[in-house]
Parts: sequence; C-alpha cells; structure tokens
Amino acid sequence: MLQTGPSTHSGHFVRLLGAAALLVAGVARAADPQPYSLSIAPTGNDALDSTLKASSQLDSLRDTAAVSPFALIGRGREDVDRLKTVLESFGYYQARITVTILGRPLEDAELPDTLTALPDREEAPVAIAITPGELYHLRHITVDGEISATERATLGLEPGEPANATAVLDAQARLLNALEEDGHAFATVDTPIAYEVPEQHALDIEFHVVPGSAAAIGPITLTGLKRVEETLVRTRLLVHAGDPYSPSKLEDARRDLLALGVFSSVSIRKADHPDEDGRVPLSVVLQERLRRSLGFNAAYSSDLGGSIGVRWTDRDLFGGAEQLTLAATAIDLGGHATTGVGYNVSAQFTKPDFGSRDDSLQLNVASLKQSLDAYDQTAATASAILTHRFSPLWTVSIGISGEREQITQQGQIRDYTLSGLPIAARFNSTGLINPLLDATHGMRASISVTPTRSFTATPATFVIGQAETAAFFDLSSLYRGRTGHSVLALRALAGDAHGAAPFDLPPDQRFYGGGSGTVRGFRYQSIGPPFYPGGPPTGGTAVDAATVELRQRVGKNFGFAMFVDAGAVSGDGHLLQGRPSVGVGGGLRYYTPIGPIRLDVAVPVTKLQGGDDFDIYIGLGQSF
Repeated sequence: MLQTGPSTHSGHFVRLLGAAALLVAGVARAADPQPYSLSIAPTGNDALDSTLKASSQLDSLRDTAAVSPFALIGRGREDVDRLKTVLESFGYYQARITVTILGRPLEDAELPDTLTALPDREEAPVAIAITPGELYHLRHITVDGEISATERATLGLEPGEPANATAVLDAQARLLNALEEDGHAFATVDTPIAYEVPEQHALDIEFHVVPGSAAAIGPITLTGLKRVEETLVRTRLLVHAGDPYSPSKLEDARRDLLALGVFSSVSIRKADHPDEDGRVPLSVVLQERLRRSLGFNAAYSSDLGGSIGVRWTDRDLFGGAEQLTLAATAIDLGGHATTGVGYNVSAQFTKPDFGSRDDSLQLNVASLKQSLDAYDQTAATASAILTHRFSPLWTVSIGISGEREQITQQGQIRDYTLSGLPIAARFNSTGLINPLLDATHGMRASISVTPTRSFTATPATFVIGQAETAAFFDLSSLYRGRTGHSVLALRALAGDAHGAAPFDLPPDQRFYGGGSGTVRGFRYQSIGPPFYPGGPPTGGTAVDAATVELRQRVGKNFGFAMFVDAGAVSGDGHLLQGRPSVGVGGGLRYYTPIGPIRLDVAVPVTKLQGGDDFDIYIGLGQSF
C-alpha cells in the first residue's frame, strides 16, 4: 500500500474496538453458525467490482467458514476496511461503504439481538452498497533525490492521471529497476508517500530516492559445485569482474547456466554492501541435478498405434556437462497406418562449449525399423552436428550425416546408402527451451537445407529444403483474462525436393501428408500422389500445410483446444498446388509440470477413399 501523509480520517481505532467487543460478546451469547446470503451492488466499473468481490471476506468465506451471529457482524466491519482499501487503490478516496444485515446497519444496537432471534438455519440477508464518490487524480509528482531525467521518465506518471495505487507502485518498481540497470546496485526507492488534497480530489505523490554510486561487478564466487568443473561455469558466465552492474545481464547469465542442463537451480546474488574498492561482489549459488536419470515415454494415435520407450541419460559424463542419452522405443503397436511392430534405438552425445562457449557438438547413431502402409524400412543412421548460438534467439547448425537402409515399397526391395550435409537455422522467442512446455507467446521458426547423395545402381543427387514456423498469441488482454490461459497458435510448414524425380528419391526422403505433424483427421502418410487411384501413397516432392488452433486453459490443470489443419502434397515439386486436405477437431488438455497431456480427436472434412472416419491422438506436449 501507499504510505499516507497527514490525514483527517479518524474513527478506525474506535471501530476496531467496537468490533472486538462484539466478538467477545458473541462468544458468550451465540455459538450457533449463522447462514447468510450476500449481495454486492455493482459500481459500474467491472474491474473494480471484480476486485471488491475478491477482497470481501463476506463473499470468500461464506461457504467455507461458518460464523456465529456476532462474528458475522465483525466480518462485516472487517469488510468495510478491506473494501475501503480496494477503493482507495483505484483512486476513490471519498467512497461510502454501507453493509447491512437484515436491512439494519452494522451500528444498529438492536442488530445482535435481532440476529440471535432468527429461527435456526434461516439465512440472514447481507447487502453491501458502495458509493465510490469522485475519482481522485494525480496532481504533483515529485522525486526527492538526485536522478537523471532519463531515470525519472521511467516513472511513467503524469499529472491528471487517475490516482491508481497499483500504477504508482509499479512506477516505484520501474524507477528502482532503471537505477540498478544504470549501475546503481545499492539504490533505494522508498514506498511513495501520498498526500491527499480533498478539495481538489487529488493526490500529491512523493518518491524518496537514494541512488548511491554507480558500481562495477566485483569478485564472483561460486558455491554448490560437486562434480561439474568450475572452469566450465566460469567460461560460461556472461558477466565478469569489472563489467558494469546490470540486473538484466545477471538474469541472462543465470538462464544461460540453467540451459546447460546440469543444474536444477541457479541464483546470482549481490552482496549487501560494496567492497573496499566500491565494486559489487556476486555469489553464484548452484544446485546440481542428479547426474543420471531414467525416464519412460508413451504415446498413442489411432493411425500409428501405440509407442512405449525408455530413456537413460547421463547429464555430466566427464565433468564438463557432456550429455549421453540412450533410448529404445517400441513403435507401430497397432494402428491403421502400420503393418507390423517396429523399433527405434538411438544414442546421442552432446558436448557443450566445443571450441568456444557458443558452440556445441552433437553425435548421433540410431537404428530404426518401421512397417507402414507407404513402405517398410530398416535403417541405420549416424550424424555429427555442430551448432553455433548467435544470440538467445538464433542458432545455426551444420553437419554431416550417413544412412544405410533397406526399403520395401509395393513389393520392390531396394537398398540405399545416403550421405548428407544438413544445414539449419532456428529462431525461438517463446522463452522456452523445452519444446514439451506450453508456449503462450512468441515464435518458433526453422529452415533447413540438406544436399544429399544417394549411392544406388542409379546414383542421384538432390536437395531437401524444409521451413516451418509456429506463432503464439496470448489473447488474455482482449477480455482481461489470466495471462497465458487463452492462446491462438498458428503453424505453417513447407518442404521441397530438387534435383530428382519422385521415384529417384528414396521413399523415406519423399514428402507425405496426414497425421499429427501435418493434417490431423487423415491417417499418417495418407495424403499425396497414390500409386493408383485409391492405392497407397507414393510420396511427393513438395508439401505445404497450415494449422489454426485455439487453446483455452480452464482452472489450474485442465484445458481444451479446437483446431483446423490443412495440407497438400505435390508430385511435381510445386508448392500450393492442388486441393488441400482439411481436418478439423478438438481435444482436452491436462497440464503437468513437464508439459500438457494431450488428447485430440480429428475428422477429415473430405474423406479419402478407404480413409478413416476419425483419428485419435494422445501424447505429452502440444501438437506444436
């Protein structure tokens, strides 16, 4: 709350004594719970009305905390003070609040006897009437302390604005943050003092500021390290002794250390006082995660069936945050688009700070077997990828990959040996590193180009290009809802293959549509040029798809989604060709700390010959 200067308001202490006397008397005269109904007259300001209702104990405790008749009077008296505080925070300093019980004011000497005389279990009507009075405005805004004009401008307050306490306190926080960002690590901004000017329905606001001297960062100590090497942490730190002090840079450094994956928590604390050289000593407090973890995963869709797998991870293999992950998953357990059980076994090694702090090396090997309507595949793959982070938003990668596989399609068995040079760029402004977590704002985008050489009886060279973007818009501001509870999610993707005709491409390098990754409601890989009318798909050389999805969270853990997917696959390498296939649907969400559990049901708008009437998708994380 705002501090207030000299005021003409009186009687609060006397009223509190009276309420206490009533409560004491109530213990002696009435112990039976007194049920009551409640009505709060609207003020005409929706935001004010909702805050008043949320602050009223008469409302919040009515069904959960029974009261005696005398305690009910005391609760009404407490509400007068609570609601007065709310009204003053909105700028109404001459409001009148009237609480009546059985139509009688709380000060009525006969009200206690009237309440105790009520028949057992009869509700007592309680009514709250509020007359806000004149809205107060800010008159003079002064700062007691030496600060720059730029720092003062961060207050963002102007004379004539409504005297909203939240806005004034927010201004205090902005000013303190601006001072600290300018290097004043030990600046103080006291709670602003408000002076009431009743005859003008105005408030004068005074901020008392002690900026202190600008300071640089001093010595940095690390605590909490056990296995992780100290040299790794110091190399990763984005702040160093001698740098100007800045809270935002400290937060960037904290998030960067967390991104290593070996720490469960990281905090960076400044000392209470400058050191003898006037610098700001820092303490980085780290808590290491368990070195090894064992996890399980499962998913289901009616087209691909079920999958169940196990994952083992060593997060700090050699003490430098090197990560080794071994995973094995049984896939294609049933499903309309599968013809047999498959598996996916993989190993992944990641070395951070490979050469420099912003580079990482990832080595992958995998073995895959899948039996699909489009083809059967048995493959072994290996890749080495070097990733460079240009900024918290942008990363680029380049690598080399190899694959040896055997594919059976329409009775023809072919062996392929592929060598590729994958190049990619990624953008992420959602603020989330883990893709399983629920994005509520920002954008994810990626573009990749993979020149590939196929070594077969008829060698071929081709380039696979893919681009995908997803944007998330928080709609809560449109109706004053809770932040992140209403989200509009948009997705678009496109892929194109150059340099080879469809049948010169290995079947797994062609594009297909259908399934949770493109168009829900159509079974996996069912959209695209068929071998013959009504037959299985051959895959194409171009794909495009788009999704519009509305996600609504309800309460703490539940939510739902509605979506429209559309996409098309071309056999002649041209994007946006032909009539798109469209699927619509909706689903439920259960939100957990590791991501939402998703259940979607989708139906095709135009059903394919031999296609499904609907498809079901269950998994962890949103569809994109």
